[in-house]
Amino acid sequence: MLTKWRSKLRLHIKKNPKLVWGFFLGAAGLLYIKVWLPTTRLGIPCVFHEVTGLYCPGCGVTRAAASLLQFDLVQAFRYNALLFLLLPLYALYVVMQKKQWRRSSQALMTGMVIITILFGVLRNFPAFAWLAPTSLL
Repeated sequence: MLTKWRSKLRLHIKKNPKLVWGFFLGAAGLLYIKVWLPTTRLGIPCVFHEVTGLYCPGCGVTRAAASLLQFDLVQAFRYNALLFLLLPLYALYVVMQKKQWRRSSQALMTGMVIITILFGVLRNFPAFAWLAPTSLL
């Protein structure tokens, strides 16, 4: 019985290695956010922010992910609004890649890179302070 299960698992892993790696990376991320951070209070600091004092496009992503796991969409948006724009665009990019729409997918990826750079620059200006990773008062 156990050998049948192992052989089926090996076959499934060989057919879908990306799915297996995705599962393990997702499980590791979940453990990091739900177990490691609350117990140790040791997060990964943003090197860019530590050196320059400016916010990079990724600042606040870990806190946003933790808020999303608690279904707190408003707080997640306050930590990093870029996620809410890029996640659906990336899903569209994956669909375009699967359908082999190369030009469209490349244009979309270029647009996502430009949006990310603009977001990183704008969130450091006082007029766009609402883009900085902040918590609700």
